[in-house]
Amino acid sequence: MPLERFFLENYRCFRERQEVELGRITVVLGRNNAGKSAVVRSLPLLATGFRTDSPYPLDLDPIQGFAPSFTDLIHGSSPHGRIRVGASFHDEGGQALGVDAEIQNIADQGMQLVSELRLSCGPESETFSWVPGPDAYSSGKRTYLVGAAEQKLSFRGVLPDGSEWSDSVGGVDGVSRRIREGFDEIRYLGPFRIDPDRFFRSPARAVGSVGYKGEKALGMLAADEMRGGGQMVREVNRLLEGMLPGWRLAVANLGAGMYVPRLHSTRDPDLFVHIDDVGTGVVQFLPILIQRASDRVRPPTDPVIEIVEEPELHLHPSAHASIADLYIEAARESNVRFLVETHSENFLLRLRRRVAERKLSPEDLSIYFVEQAQGAACLRRIEVDALGNVDYWPDGVFAEDFEEVRALAAAQADRAADAG
Repeated sequence: MPLERFFLENYRCFRERQEVELGRITVVLGRNNAGKSAVVRSLPLLATGFRTDSPYPLDLDPIQGFAPSFTDLIHGSSPHGRIRVGASFHDEGGQALGVDAEIQNIADQGMQLVSELRLSCGPESETFSWVPGPDAYSSGKRTYLVGAAEQKLSFRGVLPDGSEWSDSVGGVDGVSRRIREGFDEIRYLGPFRIDPDRFFRSPARAVGSVGYKGEKALGMLAADEMRGGGQMVREVNRLLEGMLPGWRLAVANLGAGMYVPRLHSTRDPDLFVHIDDVGTGVVQFLPILIQRASDRVRPPTDPVIEIVEEPELHLHPSAHASIADLYIEAARESNVRFLVETHSENFLLRLRRRVAERKLSPEDLSIYFVEQAQGAACLRRIEVDALGNVDYWPDGVFAEDFEEVRALAAAQADRAADAG
């Protein structure tokens, strides 16, 4: 039951409600400090309200570094403020499901609670309204007005424990369970991947994600070398052929569960480079390749949303377009969708080109631009037609090369005039 849309309101730099409709590939653009990261990082946060057994509406502990405190998530950082979040889906039978939750911060109690919730199933809906009273700040059950009756409920994340409440709208019963069970697996890879060590040990447990900073990537290769016959390394090398010609990856077994990954020249058999000595761009990009190789060797059965900030980091611009092709191939062949924050013009141009070439459907591509207006950020969707054309483009974005060339030509003309 893939997530189709999510929305944010009074969240970080976004005062008004902002809605994101997810495509197979969703791209978020904007100038520095506009709010791009706030958009893409909201989804791992939102997932803690659905895929959880925690009594907290949103659990910040598993995603440390996204926000030091809940107050930091509130627009204006009001200690007694609230945020509103929501999501919508269609289940296997085509029925629309939705959740709209208001989360109130109780500063003097050091806690948050769901102050209002609306669950919908097709045309039917149920609303839960928090009733302040003796149990208002209880860590267990609290009183909510459900329909015309008051009920004592406990929550797991932003959803009520479905075993504890009965509703007056039969179709809504079970929505909490269906959303919890069907919510996508969320992966996140941040903009700064860690520098690798020279030696790696194979992890004892299977790992399906490279981690927030790519810290698990080479361990995944070591585990595959030990137990998977090196399938992932072969797949990584297939991907490397077009992106880093002249080099292949090899993982040497040192024994005792220790491995050494190295890049070997395909032109000189005596030339190799240890992974901690290679260029920064390759180090930053390697976790992306390893994740793609892992999904090809062991395709995920459940829906996945993979969030990547600045996949082009430290790479030469000529490689940016190849990253777009990498995601197009993965989105077409697997159960993985992508939410990408980028500064790369080449990345976006390749996506638009593939739409025009009919290798990517315009319906599978969502592009959003984050802009500032009247002291707050807002999201504007950029529509792409079947020819790869866009219906809107912000002034000055990706126009820097043209402006520099024009300024260069003007300076050259001035010098020629002075010389004359």
